[in-house]
Amino acid sequence: MFYNVENFFDYEVDTTRGYNAFTPDGEQRWTISRYYTKRNNVFKTIAALSQGQFPALIGFCEIENEKVLDDIVKRTPLRRLNYKVVHYESRDWRGIDVAIAYRPDLLTLVNSAPLTVRDVNDTSFRTRDILYAAFETLQGELLHFYVNHWPSRYGGQIESESRRQLAASVLRSHYDSLSAVMPGAKVLMMGDFNDTPSDPSVLKVLGAVAAENKPEDNALVQLFANPANLGFEGTLKHGHDWQIFDQMIISASLYDSEQGIHYCPGSARIFHGDFLFEDDERYLGKKLFRTYSGPNYIGGFSDHLPVYVDICLPN
Repeated sequence: MFYNVENFFDYEVDTTRGYNAFTPDGEQRWTISRYYTKRNNVFKTIAALSQGQFPALIGFCEIENEKVLDDIVKRTPLRRLNYKVVHYESRDWRGIDVAIAYRPDLLTLVNSAPLTVRDVNDTSFRTRDILYAAFETLQGELLHFYVNHWPSRYGGQIESESRRQLAASVLRSHYDSLSAVMPGAKVLMMGDFNDTPSDPSVLKVLGAVAAENKPEDNALVQLFANPANLGFEGTLKHGHDWQIFDQMIISASLYDSEQGIHYCPGSARIFHGDFLFEDDERYLGKKLFRTYSGPNYIGGFSDHLPVYVDICLPN
C-alpha cells in the first residue's frame, strides 16, 4: 500500500532547517498529544485497509524522519509484525521524505538508494528524493519498488509542470537502466505524483499507460487509469472535483507474468473508509477529514486516501 500521511512531523525543533512550523511553539502548534493522535490515526487507517492481513510493504510520503516512521511501526500494534524501515534524508526544504516499511517475514531487503531530483538550471530547487528498493520474496524472486512524491502544484499547475516532468525523467531513466541490466525485472512504482494518470509527466515522460492500450514488453502499466475500477473516484479533492494523484504503476513483466509472482488482476484500489471523511459544507458531498485545514487543527487523518494492490504468489 501507499499512503500520503499529510505533514507527519515529529514535535521537536530541527536546528538544521529553517522550517519548524510543526513544533509546540511553531505556527501549527504541533504538540506531543497531537503527534500521538496522528500516529494512532495512521495505524487505524492501515489496520482498516488491511482487514487483518497487514501489507508486506507500505510506502509513505510526507514523513519527516526515521523517528516518525519508527513510532508508527514500533509504538502501535504494528510492532508485533516487526516491520523494518528504509529511509533516507532528502533535500526537501521542509524536511519531508518518502519511506518504506516492510515485513521481514515476507521480504528481504537486497538493495536501496535515494534518487535525487535536481534542476541543473536552478541550484536552489529542493524536493523529495525518489526511493528505490529491491527485495527478495520468500519464493526467491526479486521485486523492485520506487516510492515517489513528485513536486507539488504550488504556484500553479502549468508553472510547476516542468518539475514533475523532471522527476518523471529521473524515474524513467533509472527504470530503463534497471531493465537493461535485468530484462523482465518485476517493478512496482507507487506514490503521490501530484499529477493524474493522463497528465504528460505520467503518461508521456514516464510512459505509464493503461493496460488496455496493449503496452510493449518494456512498458509501464498504469493501474489507476480508470476510476470506475478503483472503488472510489479519487484520492484527494480539489474544490468540487476528486483527482487521482496517488497511483500504482507496474512493469508489464509483473502485469503479464505467467510464472512466479504477479499482479492480481483487478486488485488495484483506493481505500475509502467512512472515518476518513467529513461533510463538505462548501462544495457539498464529502471531503477528507484532514489533520489541519490551513492553520486550524482538526485532528483528522490526511488530505489523501491510501491506495493498494495485491501481488499474487505462484500457483
